[in-house]
Amino acid sequence: MNKWRDVLLDPNARFPGESNEYRRARSELLEAELELKELNERVAAMRRALPAGGLIKEDYVFESADNGSEVKLSELFEPGKNSLIIYHMMFPRWSQDQRAGAPGGKTAELPLVEQPCPSCTSIVDGLEGAAFHVAERANLVVVAKTSPERLGTYARERGWHNLRLLSSRNNTFNRDYRAETPDGGQRASLNVFSRDADGIHHHWGSEATYKRGDTSSFDAIWTIYGVLDLTREGRGEGGGFPNLQY
Repeated sequence: MNKWRDVLLDPNARFPGESNEYRRARSELLEAELELKELNERVAAMRRALPAGGLIKEDYVFESADNGSEVKLSELFEPGKNSLIIYHMMFPRWSQDQRAGAPGGKTAELPLVEQPCPSCTSIVDGLEGAAFHVAERANLVVVAKTSPERLGTYARERGWHNLRLLSSRNNTFNRDYRAETPDGGQRASLNVFSRDADGIHHHWGSEATYKRGDTSSFDAIWTIYGVLDLTREGRGEGGGFPNLQY
């Protein structure tokens, strides 16, 4: 890897046609980008170094979107992989979300309020592509409150074949881990669990969502916003984006 680093290093990089004004501003931005990268690395190290969180209160039982079979939380840990990443998908969506529903298929026949969240769909689309690679080092699961039949149907309509999708309709998992409001409304959440000799502990959750009141906690797994942040236009107002029917 040292040889590859030598290939990458180019401290005098320039691009065609740039002005001195552009280069000065870009160099200032580069310093800020490097500082942010160092901060991100420190935060990631702090996250890894967290002491063991609370033990799960029960071995939650889910239903597989593939065939409806029951699956315990403990069974989501494959041999040699002691981290479990769970994305809580809003299916059903927020009751006041009036964005377009599914463009076709059985899911489109559901009342809009019972359909999946477009933003969550975008996140899961991205996780689907990454799942095969993540599986080399960690366990990755998507959980939703809807029935396993509806979840399985939507997965087939979206082409989700690499992800493990589970229904949590018959347990309190979403409520316990901040993915459900007291009145039963669903909200997106991201939780990580860790297995050790003592059992299964909660390791990390997207608590910044509850402090900021937005979904920026998911930037690490939501590819589209990282891409849009590179553009002059930026990510714009995220509340109504993305929308399934472009």
